[in-house]
Amino acid sequence: MDAQISYAFHSERKLHPEKFKNQLVNQSTYVKLGCTQGWFFASLFHPPAENIAQLARVKIMKDNKWEDLNVPHYIRSIVCLNLPSFSGGLNPWGIPSKWRHHDEKFTAPYVDDGLIEVVGFKDAWHGLVLLAPNGHGTRLAQARGIKFEFHKGVAEHTYMRIDGEPWKQPLPKDDDTVVVEISHHGQVNILATHDCRSKSRLEPSIPSKHNDVEHSSYEEEDSGEEEERRKFGAAETFKVPDEVDISHLS
Repeated sequence: MDAQISYAFHSERKLHPEKFKNQLVNQSTYVKLGCTQGWFFASLFHPPAENIAQLARVKIMKDNKWEDLNVPHYIRSIVCLNLPSFSGGLNPWGIPSKWRHHDEKFTAPYVDDGLIEVVGFKDAWHGLVLLAPNGHGTRLAQARGIKFEFHKGVAEHTYMRIDGEPWKQPLPKDDDTVVVEISHHGQVNILATHDCRSKSRLEPSIPSKHNDVEHSSYEEEDSGEEEERRKFGAAETFKVPDEVDISHLS
């Protein structure tokens, strides 16, 4: 769903770059494409034969072996995440509730657990839920990897996107199989602000409001040097040390 809109946007911008001169125009064009493609009335404009369950056989890596993922018949778009940020900072996975039976098998998203969060959406209205507090898509799985096996069917192509770059994926016209696999490859250390949404599984649990107050009082007593160390990595506070000559940096 979102990949098709992105593909139409990028195609239009390549043909008419003069029309895309500022962010407001870009955003309005994006919304217009989303409306004209019928994703707000997907049941009318997009036949069930083009839903994920009919387009592909989806498998996930669990306990070092591939097993089939049961994708609900109404799901038309799947998002695979390795961090809790998507499409401008939205969080499709959200925070699973331990009190809900469906969420018992899921955990909060961590950037270093080696797991991919798999979320499904049925139409554009479903996607707008992400704008609400605690809004999320349909949680499908957390796995080490996911595999899409496309076979000959009604559709000749589908749309995919990775890190904002969309493409049109041709689908088999005969007995061939197109396989797209996403899996955990590795990880690196990153710098993050104090209130970064992405969390590590090694971090302590989120403190209570009472602990927050105590922590704030403690920080007020810290030296200026400690404060600078804590803020290192935040764009608004980062600065080059005085002893570094930036003219020699490339």
